Amino acid sequence: MTASTATNSLAVSLFSEILTVEQLARTSVARVLPKGMELSQFAVLNHLAHTGLERTPAQLARSFHLTRGAMTNTLRKLEWQGWVHVRPDWDDARQKLVRVSPAGLAARNAALETIVPLIADVVETVGAEKVRAALPVLRELRLKLQGGE
Repeated sequence: MTASTATNSLAVSLFSEILTVEQLARTSVARVLPKGMELSQFAVLNHLAHTGLERTPAQLARSFHLTRGAMTNTLRKLEWQGWVHVRPDWDDARQKLVRVSPAGLAARNAALETIVPLIADVVETVGAEKVRAALPVLRELRLKLQGGE
């Protein structure tokens, strides 16, 4: 086996594991979310709560690597639930600004209460030291795939 073939095999194995873990994690988390909350909705609520900032739909779409249409659909559902407030941008009438509402923050916190035990159990089962050791590698892969470095 040549070095190139070995590297290609390693790369395929790595990305197969990452994609499988991603799918299993999404399925597990989606299963424990509060009734009526989708994983995409939780992700947006968590992002807005974490940053504490108003964001445009386009900024949110870029953050999640989604189309504007997909983000608009998620934001409509969030607004209908009362979990976000969408208002015109007073400085640029062509844009809207989105922020998490108090109800959205409560919904996000309720979701976290169901998610944290699930992921904490996974970390405990795998081992905190192994997870800690994997984080820098995963972070570096993410940055490389985002076009950083």
